[in-house]
Amino acid sequence: MATQTPDSDAIPDRDPFAIFEAWFAEAQARELNDPNAMALATATPGALPSVRMVLLKGHGPDGFVFYTNFESRKGGELAANPEVALLFHWKSLRRQIRIEGAVTEVTPAEADAYFASRHPQSRLGSAASDQSRPLPSREAYLARVDALSAEYPDGNVPRPAHWSGYRVTPRAIEFWQDRSFRLHERRRFVRPEGGLWSSSLLYP
Repeated sequence: MATQTPDSDAIPDRDPFAIFEAWFAEAQARELNDPNAMALATATPGALPSVRMVLLKGHGPDGFVFYTNFESRKGGELAANPEVALLFHWKSLRRQIRIEGAVTEVTPAEADAYFASRHPQSRLGSAASDQSRPLPSREAYLARVDALSAEYPDGNVPRPAHWSGYRVTPRAIEFWQDRSFRLHERRRFVRPEGGLWSSSLLYP
């Protein structure tokens, strides 16, 4: 049997944010639906896991940003336990990125700017929603949207005080690349508080 040779596109041992930027750019060019979709895992105060899909709305060396209703289930879980995990899975690229860290709230100015950038109907939908709470019927929700639309015909409903964003500051980032015959490649970066990134390969 032939000896395996290293892959020419091996995951490099360098700035993990630069690797993320490169992979994310490829996903935006090739992934058919929502390349910025990521699974967000939280835990209840009793340590029960909870996961859902959210959209990445900002990223850089300071972290990864998403927005939500702070009074939702995830908002309550994050208030009780700010530790989270993120997962990007780009099937078209056969790649995954796992991120672990703690969340902090974005500034009101950041939240205002993003809320104002949304489609007017999306703003109305967010303002009308008591996210994660029981809903008697879909018609009841749509009626609230219609009422707000009549109050704000231009769609410029103010950002609700309980609607804002979180920034995930990573302490670990793991890149996974599919390889033939399941000889996959994994590289994990870790950064101690106040320290520098270091990385190591992991068995797939």
